[in-house]
Amino acid sequence: MPGNDQADLAGVLAGVADLANLGLDEGGHLLVTHGLDALSPGERLTVTGSHPALGIHLAAWCREHGHQVAWTDAGPSGSPRAGRAGGTADDTTVVIVKGSAGERRWQGAERAGLAAGPPAAHANAAWGLAARGALVEAGGPPIGAQWSERDHVWADIAPQLYAAAAASQWDPATAVDWTAPLGGAPPEVERAVVQLMTYLVENEQAALIIPARLLSQLHPHYREVMQLLATQAADEARHVEVFTRRAVLSGGEPGTSSAGGRASLQTLLDEPDFTTAAFLLSVLGEGTFLDLLRFIAEHAPDQVTADVTRLAARDEARHVAFGVAHTAHLARADRHYLGTLRQAVERRHAALRDTAGLNAEVFGALVLLGAGSWSPEAIRRGWAAVRDLQDRMDEGRRRRLAAIGFPDDEAAELSALHTRNFM
Repeated sequence: MPGNDQADLAGVLAGVADLANLGLDEGGHLLVTHGLDALSPGERLTVTGSHPALGIHLAAWCREHGHQVAWTDAGPSGSPRAGRAGGTADDTTVVIVKGSAGERRWQGAERAGLAAGPPAAHANAAWGLAARGALVEAGGPPIGAQWSERDHVWADIAPQLYAAAAASQWDPATAVDWTAPLGGAPPEVERAVVQLMTYLVENEQAALIIPARLLSQLHPHYREVMQLLATQAADEARHVEVFTRRAVLSGGEPGTSSAGGRASLQTLLDEPDFTTAAFLLSVLGEGTFLDLLRFIAEHAPDQVTADVTRLAARDEARHVAFGVAHTAHLARADRHYLGTLRQAVERRHAALRDTAGLNAEVFGALVLLGAGSWSPEAIRRGWAAVRDLQDRMDEGRRRRLAAIGFPDDEAAELSALHTRNFM
């Protein structure tokens, strides 16, 4: 009854734990532990109860947990135990002296940062998988996270971007009407769409691997970044699915994959540093891809193509926002890091100097998509549209580089060094 529960609780808080007929093997040890938690080492807790093995069980339990049994008595026959209202002659009373083993266990423990407020500047490997703000017992296994410095992974906008990403996940099965007609575009335009979708899949697979790899090397203390990278990987997995489905929607085979294009993407996979990988992928690559996706959506010959590229662009905008915010955060903390980013761009440019760059079939597909047909006048329009696209890509890269902290002239120079493969 509620009244009895309140009396029992008061008894525990007063240094008395009344177990009634509850045995230690039925959860009674939790009441004993609760009573001892309110005491300091050397203070006494009186435990009463009518379970027949209570005295034996408590003696063993105290030895195991570093406490001392100071006195025990099962009570004379026919004499109710005074320690509990309504006690019986079968009651047992045990007095426990609290030991210091529990306190010693937490010596050397430290908080894993603060639960509220910004994460710690450095995440201790000894914190392992502990929740941020938790009291971490010493001696646990350290986590082998490579990225444990806040400035190397953080952006103040990360929590908001994660919340937006979690709220914006979409289901490929329902967000796109896969039964919509393809619109009766000429066969050559449909082949151009297939080629572009094939190219997008290739690039999105690289964009899936990179956040997944960074995620596995990140200290979980920076949980908002970890959550954001997880949603980014989920976004890219979804893009791979919808672009693949669109590529084969008309019943044919996917298009071509150039060696130069794959070599360009491989340089992203080979980049070992968290920030430079995020910079090359999100600030330059995915930022450029945003313009590409919008171009395809604008010139799409059917609703499915327009929908898959529009939905993907919405996701990619978040990825770019984090890449810019994080890189700017680190550049503000360490102005010399702009030189490291510049070297990464130059190193990648040098590695790809002898490659063919953008797949010729992809470039031709973009022109044909913008043209809509093979007529000379249409091709002229398509060619001009692709040139305008490349100008917009360059302008966007320069704008994002300036936002990070590069002077305008240096931003223009670095944008010109970006791979011809777009990503």
